[in-house]
Amino acid sequence: MQSNKNIQAHKWVNEYADYLFHYAHQRVDDVALSNDLIQDTFLSALEGMDKFEGRSSELTWLRAILKNKIIDHYRKQASGLNKIMINMPGKQEEALDFFDENGIWKEAFAPKPFAEQADEKLQAKEFYEILKMCMKKLPKLWASVFSLKHIDEEDSSVICEQMNITNANYWVIIHRAKLNLRECFQNNW
Repeated sequence: MQSNKNIQAHKWVNEYADYLFHYAHQRVDDVALSNDLIQDTFLSALEGMDKFEGRSSELTWLRAILKNKIIDHYRKQASGLNKIMINMPGKQEEALDFFDENGIWKEAFAPKPFAEQADEKLQAKEFYEILKMCMKKLPKLWASVFSLKHIDEEDSSVICEQMNITNANYWVIIHRAKLNLRECFQNNW
């Protein structure tokens, strides 16, 4: 186990900044914001060095701090949007039109299979580029909740607590985000 006496903060930038930048940039898709979040992470870690017990590696500890910084960013962006996004008139009825009375996709709206491509790496790169573009089109709250669930693989109860939304709001947001992303993918990929 590593103790806080062995922390070498002067090496953080050289050893961990690239990894942390990639981690942040995947979640916020903004270079300047990613750099700011990493700086905030390093500052918080320096201020809290005495609390580091060494039960994890320095990188794991820094990543946890960064993850909390990202969640705080999402929470600030989403504040005040909860009521607006959930109470949009007509949107729920519009979403229900995609399904028949048994909850099965209507043929006109059913997801279409993706074309098979020989180069899987190219396909994955294209997929993530389209995903980024489609996520930018989502309202900030939807993108934040979707990212926490499907990129960070957070539990729904944790997301509800962190984003200060109800369980019902969470499921509506996830449902609407998926419908919008599906439509965006079908139109762009």
